[in-house]
Amino acid sequence: MSESVAAAGLSAGAEKVRRRMLTAAGLRAYFLAKLPLALFAGLKVRTLTAQRCEVTVPYGWRSTNPFRSTYFAAQAMAAELSTGALTLLAVESAGVPVSMLVGSMTATFEKKATETLTFTCEDGDRVFAAVRETVATGEGVTAELSTVGTLPDGTVAARFTFVWSLKKKTPRP
Repeated sequence: MSESVAAAGLSAGAEKVRRRMLTAAGLRAYFLAKLPLALFAGLKVRTLTAQRCEVTVPYGWRSTNPFRSTYFAAQAMAAELSTGALTLLAVESAGVPVSMLVGSMTATFEKKATETLTFTCEDGDRVFAAVRETVATGEGVTAELSTVGTLPDGTVAARFTFVWSLKKKTPRP
Protein backbone atom coordinates (compact mmCIF):
# COMPACT_ATOMS: atom_id res chain seq x y z
CA MET A 1 0.00 0.00 0.00
CA SER A 2 1.33 3.44 -0.82
CA GLU A 3 2.18 5.77 2.04
CA SER A 4 -0.52 8.23 0.98
CA VAL A 5 -3.29 5.63 1.16
CA ALA A 6 -1.85 4.08 4.31
CA ALA A 7 -1.50 7.47 5.99
CA ALA A 8 -4.93 8.66 4.98
CA GLY A 9 -6.61 5.36 5.83
CA LEU A 10 -10.16 4.67 4.85
CA SER A 11 -12.98 7.02 5.75
CA ALA A 12 -15.61 5.78 8.19
CA GLY A 13 -17.99 5.24 5.27
CA ALA A 14 -15.43 3.25 3.29
CA GLU A 15 -14.54 1.15 6.33
CA LYS A 16 -18.24 0.40 6.84
CA VAL A 17 -18.53 -0.75 3.19
CA ARG A 18 -15.37 -2.84 3.56
CA ARG A 19 -16.59 -4.56 6.72
CA ARG A 20 -20.01 -5.22 5.16
CA MET A 21 -18.46 -6.88 2.11
CA LEU A 22 -16.25 -9.11 4.26
CA THR A 23 -19.06 -10.64 6.35
CA ALA A 24 -21.35 -13.31 4.92
CA ALA A 25 -24.57 -11.63 6.07
CA GLY A 26 -23.42 -8.16 5.05
CA LEU A 27 -22.32 -9.33 1.60
CA ARG A 28 -25.60 -11.20 1.05
CA ALA A 29 -27.57 -8.08 2.01
CA TYR A 30 -25.43 -5.88 -0.26
CA PHE A 31 -25.79 -8.29 -3.19
CA LEU A 32 -29.53 -8.65 -2.64
CA ALA A 33 -29.94 -4.86 -2.71
CA LYS A 34 -27.38 -3.95 -5.39
CA LEU A 35 -26.15 -7.04 -7.31
CA PRO A 36 -28.67 -9.90 -7.15
CA LEU A 37 -26.94 -11.87 -9.94
CA ALA A 38 -23.73 -11.90 -7.89
CA LEU A 39 -25.70 -13.40 -5.01
CA PHE A 40 -27.16 -16.06 -7.28
CA ALA A 41 -23.77 -16.90 -8.80
CA GLY A 42 -22.24 -17.33 -5.33
CA LEU A 43 -19.54 -14.64 -5.55
CA LYS A 44 -17.60 -14.02 -2.35
CA VAL A 45 -15.27 -11.19 -1.39
CA ARG A 46 -12.32 -12.89 0.33
CA THR A 47 -9.98 -9.90 0.83
CA LEU A 48 -10.67 -6.18 0.65
CA THR A 49 -8.15 -3.53 1.66
CA ALA A 50 -7.35 -0.10 0.20
CA GLN A 51 -4.81 -1.84 -2.04
CA ARG A 52 -6.15 -5.30 -2.87
CA CYS A 53 -9.38 -7.18 -3.49
CA GLU A 54 -9.92 -10.90 -4.00
CA VAL A 55 -13.26 -12.25 -5.23
CA THR A 56 -14.13 -15.90 -5.84
CA VAL A 57 -16.62 -17.38 -8.25
CA PRO A 58 -17.45 -21.02 -7.54
CA TYR A 59 -17.51 -23.71 -10.17
CA GLY A 60 -20.98 -25.20 -10.05
CA TRP A 61 -24.37 -25.44 -11.68
CA ARG A 62 -25.08 -21.71 -11.29
CA SER A 63 -21.92 -20.56 -13.05
CA THR A 64 -21.09 -23.21 -15.65
CA ASN A 65 -21.73 -23.28 -19.38
CA PRO A 66 -22.64 -26.28 -21.58
CA PHE A 67 -18.90 -26.92 -22.14
CA ARG A 68 -18.36 -27.70 -18.44
CA SER A 69 -16.34 -24.62 -17.60
CA THR A 70 -17.16 -21.40 -15.78
CA TYR A 71 -19.26 -19.20 -18.03
CA PHE A 72 -17.38 -16.09 -19.19
CA ALA A 73 -20.13 -13.82 -17.86
CA ALA A 74 -19.74 -15.26 -14.36
CA GLN A 75 -16.00 -14.70 -14.64
CA ALA A 76 -16.57 -11.13 -15.81
CA MET A 77 -18.91 -10.48 -12.88
CA ALA A 78 -16.30 -11.64 -10.36
CA ALA A 79 -13.54 -9.76 -12.17
CA GLU A 80 -15.55 -6.54 -12.23
CA LEU A 81 -16.35 -6.86 -8.53
CA SER A 82 -12.65 -7.24 -7.69
CA THR A 83 -11.95 -3.88 -9.36
CA GLY A 84 -15.27 -2.27 -8.46
CA ALA A 85 -14.96 -2.91 -4.73
CA LEU A 86 -11.62 -1.06 -4.71
CA THR A 87 -13.18 1.75 -6.73
CA LEU A 88 -16.08 1.93 -4.29
CA LEU A 89 -13.68 2.22 -1.34
CA ALA A 90 -11.85 5.05 -3.09
CA VAL A 91 -15.10 6.86 -3.90
CA GLU A 92 -16.41 6.40 -0.33
CA SER A 93 -13.12 7.80 1.03
CA ALA A 94 -13.26 10.91 -1.20
CA GLY A 95 -15.28 13.03 1.22
CA VAL A 96 -17.38 14.42 -1.64
CA PRO A 97 -19.73 12.67 -4.08
CA VAL A 98 -17.90 11.00 -6.98
CA SER A 99 -19.58 9.03 -9.75
CA MET A 100 -18.11 5.75 -10.96
CA LEU A 101 -18.91 3.85 -14.14
CA VAL A 102 -17.22 1.13 -16.16
CA GLY A 103 -16.08 2.69 -19.44
CA SER A 104 -14.62 -0.42 -21.05
CA MET A 105 -13.45 -3.94 -20.39
CA THR A 106 -11.03 -6.31 -22.09
CA ALA A 107 -10.46 -9.95 -21.28
CA THR A 108 -8.25 -12.85 -22.26
CA PHE A 109 -8.93 -16.45 -21.33
CA GLU A 110 -5.86 -18.62 -20.93
CA LYS A 111 -7.12 -21.85 -19.36
CA LYS A 112 -10.45 -23.62 -19.10
CA ALA A 113 -11.93 -22.79 -15.69
CA THR A 114 -13.21 -26.02 -14.15
CA GLU A 115 -12.70 -25.11 -10.48
CA THR A 116 -13.33 -22.13 -8.25
CA LEU A 117 -11.64 -19.01 -9.64
CA THR A 118 -10.15 -16.25 -7.53
CA PHE A 119 -9.87 -12.82 -9.14
CA THR A 120 -7.25 -10.59 -7.58
CA CYS A 121 -6.86 -6.86 -8.23
CA GLU A 122 -3.95 -5.02 -6.63
CA ASP A 123 -4.51 -1.58 -8.19
CA GLY A 124 -5.89 0.24 -5.15
CA ASP A 125 -3.23 2.95 -5.29
CA ARG A 126 -4.13 3.69 -8.89
CA VAL A 127 -7.85 4.15 -8.26
CA PHE A 128 -7.33 6.16 -5.05
CA ALA A 129 -5.02 8.51 -7.01
CA ALA A 130 -7.63 8.88 -9.77
CA VAL A 131 -10.34 9.75 -7.24
CA ARG A 132 -8.05 12.32 -5.59
CA GLU A 133 -7.40 13.83 -9.04
CA THR A 134 -11.07 14.20 -9.95
CA VAL A 135 -11.84 15.71 -6.54
CA ALA A 136 -8.97 18.20 -6.91
CA THR A 137 -9.67 19.21 -10.51
CA GLY A 138 -13.38 18.56 -10.94
CA GLU A 139 -12.52 16.95 -14.27
CA GLY A 140 -13.43 13.41 -15.24
CA VAL A 141 -10.59 10.89 -15.05
CA THR A 142 -10.16 7.23 -15.81
CA ALA A 143 -8.47 4.47 -13.87
CA GLU A 144 -7.38 1.28 -15.61
CA LEU A 145 -7.54 -1.62 -13.18
CA SER A 146 -6.35 -5.15 -13.94
CA THR A 147 -7.42 -8.36 -12.29
CA VAL A 148 -6.18 -11.91 -12.71
CA GLY A 149 -8.31 -15.01 -12.27
CA THR A 150 -6.42 -18.01 -10.92
CA LEU A 151 -7.35 -21.60 -10.24
CA PRO A 152 -6.64 -23.12 -6.80
CA ASP A 153 -3.23 -24.38 -8.00
CA GLY A 154 -2.21 -20.85 -9.05
CA THR A 155 -2.69 -21.38 -12.79
CA VAL A 156 -3.91 -18.21 -14.53
CA ALA A 157 -7.25 -18.86 -16.21
CA ALA A 158 -8.26 -15.32 -17.21
CA ARG A 159 -7.10 -11.71 -17.19
CA PHE A 160 -9.45 -8.73 -17.25
CA THR A 161 -8.84 -4.99 -17.48
CA PHE A 162 -11.57 -2.53 -16.58
CA VAL A 163 -11.39 1.19 -17.27
CA TRP A 164 -13.37 3.01 -14.61
CA SER A 165 -14.60 6.54 -15.37
CA LEU A 166 -14.64 8.77 -12.31
CA LYS A 167 -15.97 12.29 -11.93
CA LYS A 168 -16.61 14.58 -9.01
CA LYS A 169 -20.33 15.27 -8.92
CA THR A 170 -21.35 18.90 -9.16
CA PRO A 171 -24.05 20.17 -6.79
CA ARG A 172 -27.41 20.66 -8.43
CA PRO A 173 -29.01 24.09 -8.16
